[in-house]
Amino acid sequence: MTVTTDTAVQRLRSAAAVDDALVEGPRHLRRLPEGAVARPYELFEVRPLGPLIGAEIHGVDLREHISEELRAELHRALLEFKVVFFRDQPIDSRRQQEIARLWGELETNPFIDQGEDAHIARFAKGALPPSYENVWHTDVTWREKPAMGAILRLVEVPPMGGDTLWADMAAAYDNLPERVKERIEGRTAVHDVIPGFARFLDRDRLLEWQDRFPPVEHPVVRVHPETGRRTLFVNVSFTTRIVGLEQAESDELLRFLFQQAHAPEFQVRFSWRPDSIAFWDNRATQHYAANDYHPHPRVAERVAIVGDRPF
Repeated sequence: MTVTTDTAVQRLRSAAAVDDALVEGPRHLRRLPEGAVARPYELFEVRPLGPLIGAEIHGVDLREHISEELRAELHRALLEFKVVFFRDQPIDSRRQQEIARLWGELETNPFIDQGEDAHIARFAKGALPPSYENVWHTDVTWREKPAMGAILRLVEVPPMGGDTLWADMAAAYDNLPERVKERIEGRTAVHDVIPGFARFLDRDRLLEWQDRFPPVEHPVVRVHPETGRRTLFVNVSFTTRIVGLEQAESDELLRFLFQQAHAPEFQVRFSWRPDSIAFWDNRATQHYAANDYHPHPRVAERVAIVGDRPF
């Protein structure tokens, strides 16, 4: 297999530059699965940040023991709101990993700098040019089993800027035109690690890893394994083509699908403060880190949880 860095970067930029791909008109915003009834939370307060996605959790101290009852209720909030936030939580990376392990085995990422051990992906920005930012994506879809979710905390917060945005990809699917839903029904797409990292890693390192992580196929629309929601599961960083379509037709359709994450109605924007934590469902969302704080430093550490194979 040959790395084609220029082609990968060109495709990424082309897809990200598409205009007028969003359908006009009212949005259908459904936070819960069809027929589900919202239930109150008994162990903490939930403050939604919008009608669809994102909520702050108040009344939980992440430094303290998390009982099975509390974990279950936090998990219900994660499924309902897709990303949950905690303020004023002065935890360290060890405690961050302990919390993540309540949800499953921890993942490693060989392409991103490590923190104090291999399970911590460390993003240190500011003085250097932007890197893993400014593009909507779902984490590690180049794996056969992409991450179930991730917990992110900022070690150093810039004085302004540096927000992170999340998009609800079930809502993105719900609002597709019926003709587009018919075109993508039952189709799979190829996900490849190379396009997403070609901008940042040298050719030798890409060659070193591409045989270890060959392209994989995932459904264009995955079914969430817990909620049953149909979720648009392609992203500009790693999805290269739709299987069974000519390249030109695949490129055109993917450009349209990539753009769906850009609808503000499907998004939540989180402004970081010291000791803030975000926990998102990687099966249901895409996210985007805004690089608008240069040259101030922004240091983040992420712990990801191993997921299952999309179906």
